[in-house]
Amino acid sequence: MNSMREPWLYLAPTLLFIFLLVLIPLITGVSYAFYDFDLISGTKKFVGLDQFIRILSEDALFTKSLINTLFWTSSSLFFQFTLGLLLALILNSGFRGKKLVQPILFIPWAVPSFLIGLMWVWMFNPVTGPLPYIFEAIGILNEPENILSDPDMAMWGPIVANVWFGIPFFTIMLLAALRSIPNDIYEASSIDGISGFQAFRHITVPLIAPTIIITLLIRAIWIANFAEIIIVMTNGGPANSTQIVATYIYDTAYQKMDFGYASVISIALLSMLMVYGLILGRIRQKMTTYF
Repeated sequence: MNSMREPWLYLAPTLLFIFLLVLIPLITGVSYAFYDFDLISGTKKFVGLDQFIRILSEDALFTKSLINTLFWTSSSLFFQFTLGLLLALILNSGFRGKKLVQPILFIPWAVPSFLIGLMWVWMFNPVTGPLPYIFEAIGILNEPENILSDPDMAMWGPIVANVWFGIPFFTIMLLAALRSIPNDIYEASSIDGISGFQAFRHITVPLIAPTIIITLLIRAIWIANFAEIIIVMTNGGPANSTQIVATYIYDTAYQKMDFGYASVISIALLSMLMVYGLILGRIRQKMTTYF
């Protein structure tokens, strides 16, 4: 009997830590969704599921911010992963100068998000930055203008800044996975006449698949909740064209002071990210078999 209790005694401090610092704040936050807070009088009124009905049937801005979140997350994730994988493959090869290039690639990871947003605001401004003139030269724009003020193009500004910031994460993680693959496997495959692309598809990808899945999961959650760059660059505008769910939560809680409804929006975002995690977990199980 004592032998059965012993593992739980060892786990008790960790479980208590999780309960106090994770579960209690989470439960408290969820409970806010069932109340309407009046900060002037300091009172709260129980409203049940009214705010959940509101978000599903009446809130057009939530629907718009949800669509923006999907575009913001998927676009940022695609370019971050693609460029990060490409750089990891280059750094894993034996090209000269990689010792110089590698530290430079990791610089964006060390820059504060507020400064990143401010820096790219300057870059997109035709008065202070070169990007509008570059876009005009390659035919993206008819004249030098700030795309952050255009509702149809504004979202691409924060996406570019976010891609610049997020590439080092994928590069570091995927480079570590690539370097963990024994060279003997590639040498044996070359002897068998397997081409470089075939080796990449049938050897490299299956062996780094677990790292790919976990990095995509972590980074997608990070991007979906990453409101700082958008707040600095556009503050959700113009005309809510860059309003994502995370910035909508911030505006609802700290601009409108509606903490109850902000909690409902947070629950919706959390639910979607949990579904995404489950789907990605299923993909991970089938990925090795596919390749």
